[in-house]
Amino acid sequence: MKIDPVSLEVIRNGLTAIAEEMSSVVMRAARSPLLREAGDHSSALTDSHGYLVAQGKDVPVHLGVLSFTVKEFLKHVGLDALRPGDVWILNLPEIGGNHLPDVKLIRPVFDDTELYAFAVSLAHWADIGGAAPGSYYAAATDSWQEGLRIPPVRLVSGDAIDEEKMLFIMSNVRGAEERRGDVLAQISATTVAARRLGELVKAHGTPFLKASFNAIHDRAERQMRDAIRAVPNGVYQGEDYLDDDGHAGDPVPVRVSITIEDETAIFDFSESGDAVPGPLNTTPVIASAGVFYVMKSLFGADIQPSAGCYRPIQVITRPGSLFQPEQMLPVVGGNHETSQRVCDAVFRAFEPIAAPLLTAGGPTTAGLLIFSAKKADGSWATFYEVHGGGEGARADRDGMSAIRCHLANVMNTPAEVVESEYPFLIEVQGIRRGSGGRGQFRGGDGLLRHYRMLQDQVSLTTMYERAVIPPYGLQGGEPGATFRVTLERANGSIEPLRGKQNVIVNRGDLVKVETCGGGGYGQATA
Repeated sequence: MKIDPVSLEVIRNGLTAIAEEMSSVVMRAARSPLLREAGDHSSALTDSHGYLVAQGKDVPVHLGVLSFTVKEFLKHVGLDALRPGDVWILNLPEIGGNHLPDVKLIRPVFDDTELYAFAVSLAHWADIGGAAPGSYYAAATDSWQEGLRIPPVRLVSGDAIDEEKMLFIMSNVRGAEERRGDVLAQISATTVAARRLGELVKAHGTPFLKASFNAIHDRAERQMRDAIRAVPNGVYQGEDYLDDDGHAGDPVPVRVSITIEDETAIFDFSESGDAVPGPLNTTPVIASAGVFYVMKSLFGADIQPSAGCYRPIQVITRPGSLFQPEQMLPVVGGNHETSQRVCDAVFRAFEPIAAPLLTAGGPTTAGLLIFSAKKADGSWATFYEVHGGGEGARADRDGMSAIRCHLANVMNTPAEVVESEYPFLIEVQGIRRGSGGRGQFRGGDGLLRHYRMLQDQVSLTTMYERAVIPPYGLQGGEPGATFRVTLERANGSIEPLRGKQNVIVNRGDLVKVETCGGGGYGQATA
């Protein structure tokens, strides 16, 4: 069936609006501040084969992952097992995923008996079990220490929750009441998506909608091929480094070799470092998510994200490497740390031909702190907070201060919410003046945030990068200041905290966060 351009735009925008509404439902209905305030969740729609057709304006690294999740899900759960009113839950990194706290809910959508789409909600749960509160265990040596591993499980059948399965999951996570509220919000989001898709079917018919899915894929493929064709043929190489191996070892390289040939692009990460003992390993889909983000950002801003975008692109990873580790190895930090090194390495590879389009190095780290405290009733309150930094400068301006960039799109939690729900005060929130790198244009400044503890025995986890390898300058610009977290004990002692560490803090202790500044661009004139 041929779809005219106007009708295609009607359907395309209708699908995008559904994905956006899904995310609004999660943000309004979720229990945890991580979802309802910070927005650490994403939504997507796929066709009946699991190929992405629409996504919300959410977190880029999530959305890149959701391009693969349903396709991998269908390799483990056959189409004949799916029924109207189902919602399936999973979080395994090896099934089109990234790390265990990012829990995916998948609803197959039917027109009477014909399956024609899937609605997918991904949400970061503030705790998924494991060895440490908040499910980030810096000393982890295997993935089982990072939390509950959920294979594809039918959680909802005939639009009724299977309470036995729900109880099993909630019995293995901290803050079960909050987690239950979050998963109910995700279920509601997929319910709304199915209803809205049904309205599109009623207005246009299932055959027309399915043909529109194919047209969306084909259009995105043409757009990506046009974007690649604008890049000169050749081989481009770039690299960046993780601060360490997750256990305070040496820096770990992330290397890419890019081959552009007419309308196709190959991104080969085989020369990246071997898998590491700490929680910075990741999956091949994370490498693909980073590659797509860079290509769209640099060369195809108008490309509609869909599975068609990936047809002209090949991403190669090496078994045993950082991007294709053994299944047992920990991966929780790789989701937001190693993924950002992918972007930096690819951006740097394109510097010889695209320098005017680039920013210098910025806060390409989650800058993550997790505080977990037991409440009076014995339950857990877990506060998961990311911290932005200074944006890298560009060819025509200074970098912005206190911002997140590239694959990140999570907001900070307001101080008023933090102080009303958790046992500490925000004593300082401001700009880390002078932390941006010098250059013709200066990098943006980082962020300051100080947390004063009001309770004993609070579990604190750090997971951040750019503490050793600073945000880089471009075209002769200087690097920005490195990330720093300091613990000032109530007794006056001072302890620098490593980028990956679990520690107990007590009443009166002060945790001081000083995030990295952005790199400068061009030679400084004075």
